[in-house]
Amino acid sequence: MTEGRIPFARGQTWYQIIGDGEQTGKLPLVCLHGGPGALHDYIEPLGALAETGRRVIFYDQLGCGKSWLETDPSKWTVELYVEEVGVVRDALGLDDIHLFGSSWGGMLAMEYALTQPAGLASLVLSSSPASIPIWAEETNRLRRELPEETRRVLDEHEAAGTTDSPEYRAAEMEFYKRHVCRVDPWPDYVVRSFAGIEEHPDVYLTMQGPNEFVITGTLKDWDISDRLGEITQPTLITAGEYDEFTPRQAQALHAGIPGSELVTFENCSHMQFAEDPEHYREVVAGFLERVEQG
Repeated sequence: MTEGRIPFARGQTWYQIIGDGEQTGKLPLVCLHGGPGALHDYIEPLGALAETGRRVIFYDQLGCGKSWLETDPSKWTVELYVEEVGVVRDALGLDDIHLFGSSWGGMLAMEYALTQPAGLASLVLSSSPASIPIWAEETNRLRRELPEETRRVLDEHEAAGTTDSPEYRAAEMEFYKRHVCRVDPWPDYVVRSFAGIEEHPDVYLTMQGPNEFVITGTLKDWDISDRLGEITQPTLITAGEYDEFTPRQAQALHAGIPGSELVTFENCSHMQFAEDPEHYREVVAGFLERVEQG
């Protein structure tokens, strides 16, 4: 395991590499975390894919975790994070890669793929929507399925503008335990990511909003549904049975990306790699090997 920092946008992007190289025919896997601003910690289980003969590269996107940078909120843009992917690749000499993205990380991976970069061998998109307006429709549909008392608390605090209150956060957690991570209790690496957003919420609040179903940030109108056909890389899409990334969204993404594969994990939600880690790694490793074998 090695760590370092890469100068970027008047700050530094922290990275971590698991493994010391690639076996013949294998390619490294670069992993993009979600949020935006959620830290890499919650996708740590993917580090075990280094055992398949490849390096696994994590980094904290600028503005969160070990890449914290205080700046004008207008700086947090899709374009900045697309540029950061390329900067990390260049700095680490990653000529040919597989690219994994979780949630927002998959949105970022798709935006990056749309720039038609050289050496991008495949995409793994874990619960990543192609349309935030549709995401908002679906998360609010799931919210309406919460217990009546939980919905009351959410409604009252949203109307009062007190979404940072402990009562609201507790009600919000009922949604997260159903549709974000169903492991009870949450693994430490998931807890660390949520704590990181609490410590530095700027990116999440700017681009997303207060939570997963109240979307007031700059991404609220983001939609690349009509451009999915431009993604030519082999693509694996993963989703959970109880995911906030619902079947409506998963099927639309699958239909939109030519030749893509879709795997749904039973008894899982948004973090399948934390909820069913061994099976998840097996599915991803099998996909990467098929791509490498042509």
